[in-house]
Amino acid sequence: MTCPLCATPSAPLFGVREGRRYHRCGVCRLVFMDPAFHLGAEAERARYSEHNNDPDDPRYRAFLERLAVPLMERLPPGARGLDYGSGPGPTLSLILTGAGFPTVDWDPYFASDRSVLTGVYDFVTCSETAEHFFRPQEEFRRLDALLAPGGWLGIMTGIFHPDVDFQEWWYVRDPTHVAFYAPETLEWIGARHGWEPVAVGPAVVLFRKEGGDEDPSSAPFPPTLAPAGRRLLPPGP
Repeated sequence: MTCPLCATPSAPLFGVREGRRYHRCGVCRLVFMDPAFHLGAEAERARYSEHNNDPDDPRYRAFLERLAVPLMERLPPGARGLDYGSGPGPTLSLILTGAGFPTVDWDPYFASDRSVLTGVYDFVTCSETAEHFFRPQEEFRRLDALLAPGGWLGIMTGIFHPDVDFQEWWYVRDPTHVAFYAPETLEWIGARHGWEPVAVGPAVVLFRKEGGDEDPSSAPFPPTLAPAGRRLLPPGP
């Protein structure tokens, strides 16, 4: 089984949960679901539509602020960003825009305006998104292209720490969760793309892209800044 992150050609079986097989890469340490068990696009979208992501729910906003607050502490005034995988109830973009950091949304099912993917941003957020990546190698390449030099990538996902029992971990129960990142995996991703990792919580990691000498305001940016609304690459055939 080839690793979908680092392309190592032989990732052995790691375990079986809920009748689904999972493999673990010996190089980047990613745990990933056997593609034979991936949901189809309709079932995947239906599952996402069940999420109660209400922008007016103070508990949900507090949950997202675990990523938003440490990110905003590091951003220059007026920094512009993209929420990559905004889901059915975009909220993180509202928090960031309301704080003075204009943010647009991208989601293949719920905010699918592809013009936002032609921009370059001062920051990109992936909140509860990276675990849905069918093809993480391609997704992280895209994220790198979306980030301006010196830009920030904020990821919030369940991290497969050494003390986590995979057979009991609640995070694996969701059939749309197909990729699980160990601390070593995140370090590998950072080294691969030239991103400096900063861990700010048990499930939150910020990466800073190398560079930053150029003026971020001169980078191309989509004309529409108003928020529009996981497998993140558009669903293929």
